[in-house]
Amino acid sequence: MLKTVTFRNIKSEVARAVLLSAVALGAMGAAQAATDVTTFKVKLTITESCLISATAPTDVDFGSQARTGAALTLDAAGALNVNCTSGTPYTIGLNGGANNTGTTATPTAGSRRMLSGTANYVGYELYQNTGRTTFWGNATGSWLGGTGTGASVSLPVYGRVVSANAPAGAYIDTVTATITY
Repeated sequence: MLKTVTFRNIKSEVARAVLLSAVALGAMGAAQAATDVTTFKVKLTITESCLISATAPTDVDFGSQARTGAALTLDAAGALNVNCTSGTPYTIGLNGGANNTGTTATPTAGSRRMLSGTANYVGYELYQNTGRTTFWGNATGSWLGGTGTGASVSLPVYGRVVSANAPAGAYIDTVTATITY
């Protein structure tokens, strides 16, 4: 048996094959265009900030005084410069200095002293107020407290010496100020 195929049938078959191929490719293209999703976070952590060392403090300098056995009061003042972010509560403690007679970390009133040479001392004290009645130490109840403004603030440190009955010399001590916020 002989089957006759006309050119028209071949054309039709080719057209049909091309059409089916195009549909198949379109389906594959649609499959390749699938999507997936995920999520991510956008984050920011805001912290409080306080600087006590950005601007150098002003020393408490009692100047020069002649030796005397008589009672006297020498007052002087220096300043710490503090810059805390607005609304940040802070406390500042002052240690006992390098020549403290007690515990350097948490001094008590009457324990601070300046040194000249290897064994000559002059006692002094540091206060939070101009009247020199509020001792400035480094323990609960003797810290100076405040709240940051966002700007640098100068905080006075008031000092007092009550005796200049010591050998002549340059007396000095180094006190560490610690800010906690």
